[in-house]
Amino acid sequence: MRSTTAVTAADADVAVSGFPPGFLWGAATAAYQIEGGASADGRSPSIWDVFSRTPGKVLDGDTGDVAADHYTRWREDVGVMRSIGLGSYRFSLSWSRVQPELGGAPHPAGIAFYDRLVDALLEAGVEPAVTLYHWDLPQYLQDAGGWTNRDTAARFAEYAALAGSALGDRVRLWTTLNEPWCAAFLGYGSGVHAPGITDPAAALTAHHHLLLAHGEGMAALRSAMPSTEERQVSLVLNLAAVRAASGSPADVDAARRIDGLANRIFLDPVLRGEYPADVLEDTASVTDWSFVRDGDLAVISRPIDAMGLNYYTPTVVAGGAVAGQPRNDGHGVSDFSPWPACDDIAFRHAPGPRTAMDWPVDPDGLYGLIMRVAHEAPGLPLMVTENGAAYADTVDADGRIKDPERRAYIAAHLGAVGRALADGADVRGYFVWSLLDNFEWAYGYSKRFGIVHVDFPSGRRTLKDSAHWYASVIAAHQGGRGNGEEHSA
Repeated sequence: MRSTTAVTAADADVAVSGFPPGFLWGAATAAYQIEGGASADGRSPSIWDVFSRTPGKVLDGDTGDVAADHYTRWREDVGVMRSIGLGSYRFSLSWSRVQPELGGAPHPAGIAFYDRLVDALLEAGVEPAVTLYHWDLPQYLQDAGGWTNRDTAARFAEYAALAGSALGDRVRLWTTLNEPWCAAFLGYGSGVHAPGITDPAAALTAHHHLLLAHGEGMAALRSAMPSTEERQVSLVLNLAAVRAASGSPADVDAARRIDGLANRIFLDPVLRGEYPADVLEDTASVTDWSFVRDGDLAVISRPIDAMGLNYYTPTVVAGGAVAGQPRNDGHGVSDFSPWPACDDIAFRHAPGPRTAMDWPVDPDGLYGLIMRVAHEAPGLPLMVTENGAAYADTVDADGRIKDPERRAYIAAHLGAVGRALADGADVRGYFVWSLLDNFEWAYGYSKRFGIVHVDFPSGRRTLKDSAHWYASVIAAHQGGRGNGEEHSA
């Protein structure tokens, strides 16, 4: 298919300047959201297969059984990446595809799929960036307690070693976990994500075992791969840009508590080998933290090579909420509750335009998070590993998808990354979320984040205007590589 969309050099110049040579321009996806092939070639069920097939859990009863059908259309998708000029593609492995049985050897068909994908990416000049875990725990592990079972961390280390042995000779960029906050607090706290448990104590237990899995998995992964200076193992966090609604003591304390449970509960153990004392005190009525054993924090704080930051929207909080009254102002942040020991906290709207998720658009939040981590972990390379927006896209009669809001969102946030670079932050790359329209977790197929439109009934891929624009930005920084003009459909 040949595009007739005009994207000028001036468009790229407006968006971004000052990015260093070697900066990675990428896009990201996740296995369950795009692959489909739910039972193909020996793959066993994950917690998201079970959750999405449970009535009432996902909007319209949608599942990821087919999703964007990437499992069969991966060659076409690599061609799309080449046409855009991506420097890197961040994707996750399906644990259930790689290791469909408890303690089993790597499944040949599952490994072969990722082998082919990695080779095709490298041939296309797109660097693979592999995430080991993006929320799709094998159901056989959930049946044994999932992330509330300490043994799951050991099983993750085994899986990490299998993946490193199979792909580590070609893959340089690795991530252990994507957004463990979501896996723990949405999966075991609010229950809006798989496995759908609503137990604050279980959420904190799962949180610790996820971090333990990161530390154990990182060591296993490194041991399984060739040792090179180029190799990079990271952890990806969705840190919250937390702001108090006002300067009142109640609002300031609310921001402290949410910052503790969204940010410091990860940054302190990973960077400093300790849990914040105020978080332990705030959650004392929920758990005694006896699941933390001697030596755990030394494992969790093993040095990482880089940190990935995922950011979409800020979080504004106020204290003094009254029991029985709404704790949010209708824009979706109820997914952040129930927080242990935070029943009196309300979530408020930040000013500014909103996406189709009803999330406020505020690139200053991304700038602030980058600078915070740069200050707390000087010398640690950073990546913006997810950033993007959902909008209600429409396909014109000529097949064009005009999405100026998404383009403006990406441009503004790239501007925030540029500001952080200028202010001394060591940011090595930016990955737009997402490459393809996909299964958007509990929202099913109702929300489109992709810069590439997917017609789900036919599987047809069409570059949106934002993809053409992003291609021009990349070309401007990579000497003309990629222009978004052609791709297979």
